[in-house]
Amino acid sequence: MSNMQRRALWVVVALLVFAAPFSFSAPVAGTPTVPILVELFTSEGCSDCPPADAFLQALDAKQPLPGAQLIVLEEHVDYWDDQGWKDPFSSHALTLRQAEYVDRLHVQQGPYTPQMVVDGSEAFVGSNRVEAARALQKEIELPKISVEISSLHVENGKVFAHIATGVVPSKAEVVVALALDHAESKVLRGENGGRALQHVAVVKRLNAVGKVKKGESFSKDISLPIEQAGESYRLVAFAQEPDEGKILGATMAEVK
Repeated sequence: MSNMQRRALWVVVALLVFAAPFSFSAPVAGTPTVPILVELFTSEGCSDCPPADAFLQALDAKQPLPGAQLIVLEEHVDYWDDQGWKDPFSSHALTLRQAEYVDRLHVQQGPYTPQMVVDGSEAFVGSNRVEAARALQKEIELPKISVEISSLHVENGKVFAHIATGVVPSKAEVVVALALDHAESKVLRGENGGRALQHVAVVKRLNAVGKVKKGESFSKDISLPIEQAGESYRLVAFAQEPDEGKILGATMAEVK
């Protein structure tokens, strides 16, 4: 693909992602798709975050990039929790994950919300749709390894599954995330006081389940406890280069 063709395609994608409502046809059933992991670091205590949260929901629901499967994760940090409202979904582990990205990607302003990270490779303001379109188009052109979830079932308050990957081109960690499919919250205080907020793919657990050497594959049975029985969840599995590096491949399954 020439630079001119690539630029023209990026412009089309930017328009699709930026448009509201989205107005394109979904890929034909059976068309191979490229998984792209989209992480949003956010907080209910941040007044700039709801637009980014809504954008993540739109990416998840509309899947605006033909040929791609956007696998989204909403990751609530805890450094806003002393600003008048303690986010019920916040986690210090997710704050540390964001800090690793900030260091590796050389984000000069340090951790902030909302921040979107695409495939572990680029970080930008989470509501910036033009930057998102550019990053997504870049990632869809890169090769990915296969990641599979099988034997998925819930038993005695736990999610059980088998995780397998193809051969990794570099050493990697295999990570699984258990996320609430949807969540709602009535914020009583702080910058979003009085607002009813909605969320998608809210991370409740994020666990590294193994390491893989370059040129090898991964296969393992895993289990994760479910905190809120009766809720709908998603299980996301991905292979990532160490220290919050590049995402090599990802997949997602519904937990019923």
